[in-house]
Amino acid sequence: MQPRLEEGKDPGATLRTTPSRPFPFRLLQFFLLFLVIGLGASILSMYMIRHFGIHNVALVQSTFIKPCFQQPDGASIESFIRPASSLMHTMNDSELFWRASFVPRIKSYPFKRVRKMAFMFLTKGPLPMAPLWEKFFKGHEGLYSIYVHSLPSYTADFSPSSVFYKRQIPSQVAEWGMMSMCDAERRLLANALLDISNEWFVLLSESCIPLQNFSIIYRYISRSWYSFMGAIDEPGPYGRGRYDENMAPEINFTDWRKGSQWFEINRELAIRIVEDTTYYPKLKEFCIPHKCYVDEHYFQTMLTINTPLLLANRSLTYVDWSRGGAHPATFGKDDINEEFFKKILQDQTCLYNNQPSTLCFLFARKFSPNALGPLLEIAPEVLGI
Repeated sequence: MQPRLEEGKDPGATLRTTPSRPFPFRLLQFFLLFLVIGLGASILSMYMIRHFGIHNVALVQSTFIKPCFQQPDGASIESFIRPASSLMHTMNDSELFWRASFVPRIKSYPFKRVRKMAFMFLTKGPLPMAPLWEKFFKGHEGLYSIYVHSLPSYTADFSPSSVFYKRQIPSQVAEWGMMSMCDAERRLLANALLDISNEWFVLLSESCIPLQNFSIIYRYISRSWYSFMGAIDEPGPYGRGRYDENMAPEINFTDWRKGSQWFEINRELAIRIVEDTTYYPKLKEFCIPHKCYVDEHYFQTMLTINTPLLLANRSLTYVDWSRGGAHPATFGKDDINEEFFKKILQDQTCLYNNQPSTLCFLFARKFSPNALGPLLEIAPEVLGI
């Protein structure tokens, strides 16, 4: 006897009703694929972290996994303030000056900063006075840095024990009286500025010598309220006569100054020189040789306009112009005696921190190579070196 169908029911309903439905095979495939991809990504991430130190592998570009920001392993304040192990680099001047012009906005340093003095040698080639400078620097490691700008064709052969070993910077040809000379000086400043510990910058030539020992020079410069750059308003054809009215309005006639090429400046003024794009084009175009010698006017005029109250308005480098001519006197072995140094060291008066002083010069030039022997002999007694 067949079961009785209720009225209004579909006869096939009982045939379509089952206790449960089997788990879909396609959903199982998707789950397994997702599991394989996730496991592969995890293994790849661990591999890259172990071998490349990458801690963020979330972004994928092309077939490579790259972090949005990568911090070097062991990064600390030392990695940002430690001087480069080599002075050689591939930056051009524009890149170098841009990099050197960085200034911390917070003035208090979050580390112990030992302020160093950067000695910058502008030379053509060899440093004949190097043995005297070696004696000068000995025992004062950590308080100075050395930078040498020479002709690109010159290769120094200092021994690894020398303070001048591998202290050459990437250099270009510098011609007397041309803007390329100021370019070389700016290049020296910019390379020295890359070391955040350098606070004072002294420009020297291969014919310069120190007139005092390191301790006296360091104390004299570090305690000075001013930077030492001569910048005078000199009447006559060799001063005001070199001004060109085309330099206005950036440089007016009343701003025009002249001074020695050899200077000592602090970090603030060094940055101002390196970052300048206002006065450089004017001097390069309108201060040209035979009419104007740019190394005697560029920095002197620019700093007089921008920071006149920070200049002592004198040089620390003694030069003898009494013999006349376009170049100062050169001193040879016959000039080296106690009387010679007495004239430089004792027969002088100047202002130091607005007070009268008889210690006016810390360096001197120009000394010929044959003066080295007598200088080394007299240095301990007369120069304290």
